[in-house]
Amino acid sequence: MSTSIDQIRNIGIIAHIDAGKTTTTERILYYAKFLHRPGGVDEGTTATDFDEEEAKRGITIYSAAITCKWNGHTINIIDTPGHVDFTAEVERSLRVLDGAVVVFSAMEGVEAQSETVWRQADKYNVPRICFINKMDRIGASFERTFEEIQKRLRGNPVALQIPIGEGTTSTGDSFSGVIDLIKMQALFYDQESMGDQFEVQEIPEAYLEKAQEWRAKLLESVAELDEAVLEQYYETEDIAEDVIVRLLREATLKGDLQPTFCGSSLNYIGVQPVLDGVTSFLPSPLDRPPVEGINPQPKKRGGEAGGHETRGPSVDEPMCGLVFKIQADKHGDLCFMRVYSGQLKSGSRLLNPRTGKKELVSQLWRVQAGAREKVETDSIDAGDIIGVIGPKEAVTGDTLCEIQHPILLETISFPETVISMAVEPESSADRKKLEDTLQKLSRQDPTFKAVANEETGQTIVSGMGELHLEVLRNRMQKEFNLSVRVHKPRVSYRETVTAAVEKEVEFNRPSANGNMYFKVKLRLEPFKGDKPISIKSQLKPNELNPELEKELMETLRLGVDGGGQVGFPLMNVQFVVLDAQSREGETSDVAVEAATSEALHGCIMDAKIQLLEPIMKMEVVTPDEFRGNIQADLSSRNANVLNSEWRGDLCVMEVEAPLSQLFGYSTQIRSLSQGRASFSMEPLKYAAAPQSVLKEMIG
Repeated sequence: MSTSIDQIRNIGIIAHIDAGKTTTTERILYYAKFLHRPGGVDEGTTATDFDEEEAKRGITIYSAAITCKWNGHTINIIDTPGHVDFTAEVERSLRVLDGAVVVFSAMEGVEAQSETVWRQADKYNVPRICFINKMDRIGASFERTFEEIQKRLRGNPVALQIPIGEGTTSTGDSFSGVIDLIKMQALFYDQESMGDQFEVQEIPEAYLEKAQEWRAKLLESVAELDEAVLEQYYETEDIAEDVIVRLLREATLKGDLQPTFCGSSLNYIGVQPVLDGVTSFLPSPLDRPPVEGINPQPKKRGGEAGGHETRGPSVDEPMCGLVFKIQADKHGDLCFMRVYSGQLKSGSRLLNPRTGKKELVSQLWRVQAGAREKVETDSIDAGDIIGVIGPKEAVTGDTLCEIQHPILLETISFPETVISMAVEPESSADRKKLEDTLQKLSRQDPTFKAVANEETGQTIVSGMGELHLEVLRNRMQKEFNLSVRVHKPRVSYRETVTAAVEKEVEFNRPSANGNMYFKVKLRLEPFKGDKPISIKSQLKPNELNPELEKELMETLRLGVDGGGQVGFPLMNVQFVVLDAQSREGETSDVAVEAATSEALHGCIMDAKIQLLEPIMKMEVVTPDEFRGNIQADLSSRNANVLNSEWRGDLCVMEVEAPLSQLFGYSTQIRSLSQGRASFSMEPLKYAAAPQSVLKEMIG
């Protein structure tokens, strides 16, 4: 029997690297009786870090889906990576999830990637609860982390728990349990049962006053959500428990508040209340608005495609779903899919509106991290997440829907790649194998791109960072038995123009079938919009035959993919069609294409090109004694220290630096700080590169 939709929770565990996401997921699976014994990240024995590369490095690389039961609810969990190189895994997971648990380290507080995942959750309007983890570590501070969520993330956390003690001390004030501020009771977890058993006691007298202060804050936050409750609170100075939970849920679903818990996943303290929080405060698919899309096909009685469509989370609606991940498999690629409406059945044929082709769904699998279970009923209802085998051409972000009721959902957008390197097979016999392998990897990973450079004969692969490309190289070796040679990573530069330039081209050539003629005038100008390149026409209606105009715009669109003068993709530019002239009987698609291509490349070659380079946003954390050396090194790398603040006895610097200067930085910072400093970085923007770089490239 399938779970009713209101009892389903689709959640992600998101955080900065090393905040404890995977350990928290492992404890959740243990308490939900999915695991007989929890594994450990350091031992490489966790359920969700099942890949050999993850176990070896002790980090999450691939988002892992897993399903468990808690208090009559089915919880589909996706454990996501924290490393910036794999931020696309977070992006695609949040696109299809209904809620999230954001994990913070009480020792480090809000970190760089914490801000990134919070912004990603904001982008998709994902309600969330917070878990302040690692309360047992030296230097842990619940209040400091709580305030950072308010200030740095502009969140509105509401504490439902506070810790009993903090860190590990010799004075007896070590972290030992949590205080439930709704029920006003203390929870102490049994270490022998690995936290599965816990005792409910009265709040220790030493913490009673503090607990009352925090409960007052909780009640004030809740009372402000409802006028009737506010009046009652002024009269009685209390609010009933069921009213607190109801109002917190309503505010969480709207994104107004984030219920906040605390504990230590490693030491088995405080994880079950987070599970309770998932079922009590985070949304079911029914609590989310209907998914929106467009009808990709013209209406039967005439009219254009593009009409607005919605699908509610009901089995009575036409089926539609979104493919958010593709995983290689010996028996065929496994597509991870969120079913938004209707019922997905094995053996059914669905439409892929992007390609206009039909895809077969041959099998449905319930994915459990590295394992999988066949779906016994051979059907999945709206609101669920499932693994599908069968689709051949679907890629990440594709919609699959009923053929009779087409809908195209919004796809998933991913950040631009920032680093490239050349790869070549060990032997020339493996060239075709390399091409096929890169094609498969590109289909599975939307932030990995492979392009053959026709001029140099090299194959250039691009990704999100050195670690990202290193992991993919290892995958080629292990999964595809393909050895490759790599050359030094290159930065993915972009080109733009600094001033407008116009070009008029008249194509007038005799041919065997008569004269060919077309005249076009283009302008290339600086432009900043939502997309890197904008193409628009200033032609008057009916000035040009619609078919010829379509060919002109298509030639422009394909032509800009060739890049700028140096060969890098164009960015922040606009091509404008100023004028076009044709002649009856002489203008053909060939003439339009030839004139347009010549005008486009003429604009590019005549323009004053500016090279853009990727700038990284960095957070550098160092003990004070090494700060001077690290700042001097950053300065030598053309980095700009924007701000610095203190986090305990550590100095945290906010830095912007060009990626081209950061290769090998992880080794250098360890050397400068005796291994005690750390850093994290993420792509921020593209900015003008030094003129010397452009001169060197042009020669």
